[in-house]
Amino acid sequence: MASGKLSPRQKMINLMYLIFIAMLAMQMSKEVLSAFGYMNEKLTENNITTSAKNNVTIQNLETKAQEQPEKYASLYSKAKKVDELSENLNNFLGAKKEFFLAKVDDPTNYETMDNAQAVNEYFFIGDGFTKEGQEYLDQINNYRNSVVELLDDSNPLIENINKRFDTSDQETADGDQAWLKNRYEGFPLISTITNFTSMQTDIKTTQSEIYGNLLGRQLESDVSMSNYKTILIPEKSAFFQGENFKGKIVLGRYDSSLKPEKVVVNGIEIKEIKDGGAELNFPAGSVGEREIKGKFIFIENGQPVEIEINSSYAVIPKPNNAVISADKMNVVYRGVPNPMTISIPGVSDDKINARAPGLKKVGNSKYIMTPLSGSGKEVSIKVSGTMQDGTSISSPPKTFRIKDIPAPSGSIRKQIGYVKMPKTSLEKSTVSAILPDFDFDLVLNTSGFTVKVPGQGAVLVKGSKMNAQAKKAIAKAKRGDVVTIFDIKSSLAGNTTYKIKAASAVSIEIQ
Repeated sequence: MASGKLSPRQKMINLMYLIFIAMLAMQMSKEVLSAFGYMNEKLTENNITTSAKNNVTIQNLETKAQEQPEKYASLYSKAKKVDELSENLNNFLGAKKEFFLAKVDDPTNYETMDNAQAVNEYFFIGDGFTKEGQEYLDQINNYRNSVVELLDDSNPLIENINKRFDTSDQETADGDQAWLKNRYEGFPLISTITNFTSMQTDIKTTQSEIYGNLLGRQLESDVSMSNYKTILIPEKSAFFQGENFKGKIVLGRYDSSLKPEKVVVNGIEIKEIKDGGAELNFPAGSVGEREIKGKFIFIENGQPVEIEINSSYAVIPKPNNAVISADKMNVVYRGVPNPMTISIPGVSDDKINARAPGLKKVGNSKYIMTPLSGSGKEVSIKVSGTMQDGTSISSPPKTFRIKDIPAPSGSIRKQIGYVKMPKTSLEKSTVSAILPDFDFDLVLNTSGFTVKVPGQGAVLVKGSKMNAQAKKAIAKAKRGDVVTIFDIKSSLAGNTTYKIKAASAVSIEIQ
């Protein structure tokens, strides 16, 4: 104002103007200075509280990033960069406050901090800025631009951050004025200190807003309806024809980035985790209701959180063969144990009850049917079962015809019908009864038979070997004679009470 070629009158006017400004500064109310100081105290206290909250938030975010890196690692990375930028600018402002307060005898005596000279000399030189003044502007601008670059272009916080740290020229009644001059030139020292603290508050507020915004957007994404899928929950895992289907449809959140710490199913740890779900692959087990029990284990805030698994499924026989039945062949034989398999699809063996005269269970789904003597010509088997939910089911009775063991064939040397042999061999042969092409491997014990040699009387024999009388008759047979063995009687090994029909005769041509 006093530089350049000016007239003596103009120089005098300028000098009087400076004296007037100095007098105004000296006249500044002591209460106003104290008010600046008290405001600085309140802002400092608020900054301490906000810093503590911000530290807790970023620590929690770090924990989340370790627990669920797919979801929170990138968010934590951004938050950490914001924290570093904010810490640098906050420390820079703190250093400036210490620099100016070092020249004050009593930093708590705000009424004495009315001098603007220290700040003016530090920030300004002529109409421009000192190196320190330009550095101060660069620090603020760098912080603002760096933080904004970390956010998405559509983030609503960008507008607030740009306004909060705006250092563009300010409009005044006398025209545009540089921001640094508008905020600091000619102001008392306590005002500058309070300005520094206020900017530190802006930094803390910016941190808090960004942390909240990052977490809020993630939470918004987590609860977005696009992350839900419909899940059908049937009342039970299998239904029978004729039943009503019962169940419900619910919405379940699907998050491919959510990975558990551990999944245990039926005592086995599941290693395969894909698209947010545990991939199960194990033998289905035997026919019946099977349980799936276990737990998902997540780490939350450093502590394990368990989510129980409690479900079930039904195993039914595999349809690997066509079901073909001969309607006329539902037969069981009297006097022998007839093996059977009885089951109900979807019902475990221990929940099945099969009833019929002569029916006995011998194993898993395995039964033996032994028709009782004098039980008639048919037997009906009734089968019922109990589902896992307690529902009782019963099948229509299955009827089987009861048949006697067919008449056996007489045999000599295991040959039947018409046999040729020397009479010396016939005398030594064993007579037996056999059941050719019968489905059961039965043993028949010969108890007696009759021998007829042409020209000789019939001879009765007990047992399966020729007696002396039979051998004498055979000895008189001539070459070409046909000896007949008939009325062969036998009994069933292991069941002598059952009467076997007489075996068919066998003819032997003497050679």
